[in-house]
Amino acid sequence: MDETHDSKLKSWVDVAEDSDFPIQNIPFGVYSPKGGGDLHVATAIGNYVLDLAYLDEAGCFEGTEVEGTEVFHEPTLNAFMSLGRKAWKDTRKVISNILSENNDTLRDNEELKELALVSMENAEMEFPVDIGDYTDFYSSKEHASNVGTIFRGPENALMPNWLHLPIAYHGRASSVILDGGDIIRPKGQTKAPDAAAPSFGDSKRMDFELEMGLFIGPGNGLGEPISVNDAEEHIFGMALVNDWSARDIQAWEYQPLGPFLAKNLATTISPWIITLEALEPFRCSGPKQEPEPLEYLRNKNDSTFDINLEIHLKTEKMDDYDLISSSNYNYLYWDMNQQVAHHTTTGCNLRTGDMLASGTISGPEKNSRGSMLELTWGWSEPIKLSNGEERIALEDGDTVLLKGWCQGEGYRIGFGSCTGKLLPST
Repeated sequence: MDETHDSKLKSWVDVAEDSDFPIQNIPFGVYSPKGGGDLHVATAIGNYVLDLAYLDEAGCFEGTEVEGTEVFHEPTLNAFMSLGRKAWKDTRKVISNILSENNDTLRDNEELKELALVSMENAEMEFPVDIGDYTDFYSSKEHASNVGTIFRGPENALMPNWLHLPIAYHGRASSVILDGGDIIRPKGQTKAPDAAAPSFGDSKRMDFELEMGLFIGPGNGLGEPISVNDAEEHIFGMALVNDWSARDIQAWEYQPLGPFLAKNLATTISPWIITLEALEPFRCSGPKQEPEPLEYLRNKNDSTFDINLEIHLKTEKMDDYDLISSSNYNYLYWDMNQQVAHHTTTGCNLRTGDMLASGTISGPEKNSRGSMLELTWGWSEPIKLSNGEERIALEDGDTVLLKGWCQGEGYRIGFGSCTGKLLPST
């Protein structure tokens, strides 16, 4: 492990112990100054945004892969993401050094510090990546088993192919939105079990899905599959994902070709992309896979991470959020490397900025389920909130907050927040 992972590293910037953004994290995102200004690539440290474009202009990245590229002046991360792992690691090392407590490069340069170090209160987070394509997987065995049991009974919970390959569908990249964006209750065609014909109207079974997304850095050429053991060379980093779902629309439309309108209304992501380099100290093994996958899906190394995940819910009558579920990224049966390898085994070409979402991440316990469908067991067991309200599905005015972090010794690698509020249909 390199020096950026050192738990003893401290910054001259004041960082609380429970901050998502200590010096060990160094996430990447895009911001603009509140009140107007250019979009620049940035990192986060404590409660501050550090503008990398101004550091680049000051010559801080001389001798690295990013020197002369002006990738930090771009309005998205795509150009930086396309440079590959050496550029990402070099950049992290430079930033780590600049922020280290005994480094005066920025600390004592008042003019540069005034330009480059911006309070988060004065920063507007922008959409970080130009997402060309979005694929949503179905990789949690617990989630798939729960949903299958609810709809088909325990004897038919998993479809015959599920234990052999990572199931996925093609999502809608145009409706991926940023943390804090409102969700409009969708209208669509539904059919009640006792109805003779379908009807059109508001979805009455709105749901969230706790997921994580990975973002592709360098892509692959058409006809050139990515090996499961080379996949991480193509993965820039990860973010929180809420895949909003209209379950009643989904129930009527999904046979025979899968989700469509139930999923294209909105998908929320957190604004900071956390690199695999930052997550490296938290690498761990995933669930044992039985039967053993076919050879092209067999990892040589552990390919998942110990990332704590939480779902919080707040109604319009509540002042604070209720924690309604706690899960972990390492519950996923099919890991990110297997997802990339399977996606490209036909020669499909992934491109810089593509997002691959994990699918709902559920754990083995009731309080670790990743969707309202599961938490209420098919709308039959209402969630009881601290103020006395109950929910079997999301109601207008409800806000969902997703959190994620890896816990280190005296620090945490956090993902920030992923929030969205459900508004009435228009």
